[in-house]
Amino acid sequence: MTKLTITEIAAESVELLPARETLLWDLNTALIAAHNTSMAVNAATVLSAANSVAVQGISVTQF
Repeated sequence: MTKLTITEIAAESVELLPARETLLWDLNTALIAAHNTSMAVNAATVLSAANSVAVQGISVTQF
């Protein structure tokens, strides 16, 4: 990485961003949906075990 000289720093300029009211149509929205599903059945059995596997999902849509 090279060092900046005083001349290079003095040559820099800045520009102001527009006011917030000017950015009225700059919308950033997101639709988020999450779900968690699991099922286990252990009916009419003796000395048995029921296993369950959970499925999770998250969906994000950004506009």
